[in-house]
Amino acid sequence: MLLLVSRVETVLISRFHCASVFTSESLAVMEKSFNEVAKKMNFQILEFNGESDHIHALIEYPPKLSISQMVNALKGVSSRRYGQAGYPKPYGKDALWSPSYFVSSVGGAPIEVLKQYIREQEKPS
Repeated sequence: MLLLVSRVETVLISRFHCASVFTSESLAVMEKSFNEVAKKMNFQILEFNGESDHIHALIEYPPKLSISQMVNALKGVSSRRYGQAGYPKPYGKDALWSPSYFVSSVGGAPIEVLKQYIREQEKPS
């Protein structure tokens, strides 16, 4: 049986992208929540990393899922987990994430190059 999958790089930006929102500890909470969502929805996070105001994830998913479904679930669950872990949302606001996001198909690029790119993002301390 031939399994069809798609791969995308996804970038989620915090609501206040100029603020330092994420730390290495809070990124670990985000990564765990991303993996929980992926397992529940039957897709994979192949690589994950972030900077102080945004997150990169390399996602592999079956064509039956829409990108918007995955992103909405990732944003919702990670925002809740972030708050439950005791991390404050920027400027005391309710929303962690910007309503927008970036997604790019990466079907033709070698997977190891993509993983390296995401690994090399400047992780906050």
